[in-house]
Amino acid sequence: MADAAAALPPRFGQDLRHIAALAWPVFVGQIAVLSFATMDTLLLARHDARDLAALAVGSAAYVSVFIGLMGVVIAVGPIVGRLFGARRLAEAGEQLQQAFWLALALAVPGCLLLAFPQPFLAVAQATPEVAQRVRGYMAAVAFALPAALVFAAFRGFNTAVSRPKAVMALQVGGLFLKLPLSWLLVFGAPRLGLEPLGVTGCGIATAVVMWAQALAAWTLLRRDPFYVPFKLRRVCAPRWASIRDMLKLGVPMGLSIVVEVTGFTFMAIFIARLGTLPVAGHQIAANLAGLLYMLPLAIGNACGTLVAQRIGAGDPAGACRLGWRGVQLGLAAALLFGLALFLGRHAVLGLYTHEAGVAAAALPLLSWLALYHVGDAVQAVVAAVLRAWHVTTLPMFIYALAVWVLGLGGGYLLAFDMVHAGEVWRGARGFWAAAAVGLMSAALALAGLLARVNRKTKSVKRNA
Repeated sequence: MADAAAALPPRFGQDLRHIAALAWPVFVGQIAVLSFATMDTLLLARHDARDLAALAVGSAAYVSVFIGLMGVVIAVGPIVGRLFGARRLAEAGEQLQQAFWLALALAVPGCLLLAFPQPFLAVAQATPEVAQRVRGYMAAVAFALPAALVFAAFRGFNTAVSRPKAVMALQVGGLFLKLPLSWLLVFGAPRLGLEPLGVTGCGIATAVVMWAQALAAWTLLRRDPFYVPFKLRRVCAPRWASIRDMLKLGVPMGLSIVVEVTGFTFMAIFIARLGTLPVAGHQIAANLAGLLYMLPLAIGNACGTLVAQRIGAGDPAGACRLGWRGVQLGLAAALLFGLALFLGRHAVLGLYTHEAGVAAAALPLLSWLALYHVGDAVQAVVAAVLRAWHVTTLPMFIYALAVWVLGLGGGYLLAFDMVHAGEVWRGARGFWAAAAVGLMSAALALAGLLARVNRKTKSVKRNA
């Protein structure tokens, strides 16, 4: 017993090192991706408040479509992770090619939804000037969608085979291309005869970068010796059995993500009814929420990968242990960053805007964002671990109740004073308060589900 107790601290430290080794490239890469939106927000905040409002509506619509479809495509990750853990590399490579076919098929309805954005505009009740800008932005990102979904499959595969640095390099490269291109298109270049395009310029820059990343990913798969054992140079035709397996796992994953993201999306759309300043303030808080989310997302991806690999290698005890290590790490980081945001919220706002009205609209939201982030971080890590166990259906219902009913529904009642809760809960603050409660509830329910999965796994092992 003494020897076992002495061995526990090194095992904990070793687990954290394994998680960190996979998490930091994912974190850097995702920060680069989110910097696309951050960059657009900063540029448009200095260009025109109407463009910023259009970005809030247009990006919310794009994210709802893209994230939902991406959730289906990245089912390739848990599947490939198990195959990689079992050293079935050729099968893992074939699964990636089927994910590419699935991504292209899903892009068709996705592009149609983005190219005809009238339903989103109707819900947002956008003014004619804002609606015109939203249409230009969404037409551009509709062209970006197929490339973005293909790259999502590439990202899920590389994370699953413990090679996230390849994805990180392409994402950081995309950021360096996005920065000058967005600046040029947003503000224009009169000497070059290029008129300012505002938010539409942001969409065009995103489309160019997405296609550049997809082409670079395809070139890397074909030429890098690392991928030779996966037999990717031989193009496989679509195979229904493989695609069906991804759909069986990915559809609940995608719907779970859709529930979570649409809760956030419709919050932005409903806040747009309150006017330009409230939605501009919400856009800043939403962008910060996305930035903070990148660390637990990275931890979750790393843990999900390691858990899937351990399952594939026939080590369920190791899979259970690694899953809980990730949850502990994600919670600790969320508490730290949430507190830092709350204490430094005035300074953070100064980085985003110098307009007093926008800052005043955003400031009360950041206090709720600190609590929101804790729930968001824990649920992100737990959900990723559950996906590695191929547990995806029950989490979908948990998200629906927590995000749509508690978060969005409760926020609507508070924000529009339908329950007469008082002035302090009205407007965007009501939505953010309810969203924080919803995500905290989701985190607790999902953690309970993971504990149940682990108990069941250990029971099966004892009885074997």
